[in-house]
Amino acid sequence: MIRVVADTNIIISALQFGGLPGKFLDLVYQRSFTLVTSPVLLDELDGKLRRKFHTSDDAATALRQKLEAVATVIAPTLVLQVVPDDPDDNRVLECAVEGNTHYIVSGDRHLLRLGSHANIPIFTVRRFLENLGAVPALNPAPGSTPPDTPGPA
Repeated sequence: MIRVVADTNIIISALQFGGLPGKFLDLVYQRSFTLVTSPVLLDELDGKLRRKFHTSDDAATALRQKLEAVATVIAPTLVLQVVPDDPDDNRVLECAVEGNTHYIVSGDRHLLRLGSHANIPIFTVRRFLENLGAVPALNPAPGSTPPDTPGPA
């Protein structure tokens, strides 16, 4: 089965806005692929939901338990320093490498700019879902920027 690490921004977008991140989260709950995460990533998600989005303690705890029930939770020991501009992004890479994942899914420009790490492609949620066959592929006009290309810094 396909193993995927999702950056916390994907889960937050799924909860706040739905759309393609919502479809991604639905597929996680349907176990269409294996979500791989870590206590550090779950802590980051929990903290952002409570502080930034004012999610109640009960709702944040329930979400964490639901994700832990469907995901493979690993505790990476690897320490990477690949993304100096956003050290938290290194936790996503560590989880992906030690979790033997096939993909990293993120909306973060620092990670997307890498393109891949340790032969693990880093995709936007759209590109991942297209690759999975869960949404139709967009056909960009000639000379246009594909939707998963990071914008200017």
